[in-house]
Amino acid sequence: MKTQQFHSTTIIGLKRDGACAMGSDGQVTLGSTVMKQNTKKVHILHNNSVLVGFAGASADAFALMERFEEKLQMYQGNVERSALALAKDWRTDKYLRRLEAMIGVLSKESTFVISGTGDVVVPDDGIIAIGSGGSYALAAARMLIKHTKLPAKEIVNESLKTAADICIYTNAHITILEL
Repeated sequence: MKTQQFHSTTIIGLKRDGACAMGSDGQVTLGSTVMKQNTKKVHILHNNSVLVGFAGASADAFALMERFEEKLQMYQGNVERSALALAKDWRTDKYLRRLEAMIGVLSKESTFVISGTGDVVVPDDGIIAIGSGGSYALAAARMLIKHTKLPAKEIVNESLKTAADICIYTNAHITILEL
């Protein structure tokens, strides 16, 4: 018997002019049914210094976020070291290897995507874009950065709206957090 797959999320995060912003839509979909309209998928961690957004199975994503927060505490807020330690655990821990999620991490100094296979990716352009509508939001953000002077928060907002117009797994209930 095939289980239905959860589709949920567009996460986009970026830095511009010293400001960091990360946002998400609010939709969670199971099969062809919208299960929830206003889920919070972005969070601020470690003394308001790190933004984290998740895509994938919600319970798995929360487990990863908790592990990442533990690593931030262990490494006294060193985001890069925490991301690498989480990825190492992900690859070696039998429980973590079964998790179907990924997280985007953004701080004033660092930008990472920690993938569902435990890889740590540093995006070339410093833009985090994950989830069902991530590629749509990424394209919009790249054009807005290139052709406007909009601040980070507005670019995130407009990118999420664009993704919501295109991706059936993304809605316009937008949450944006800033550093």
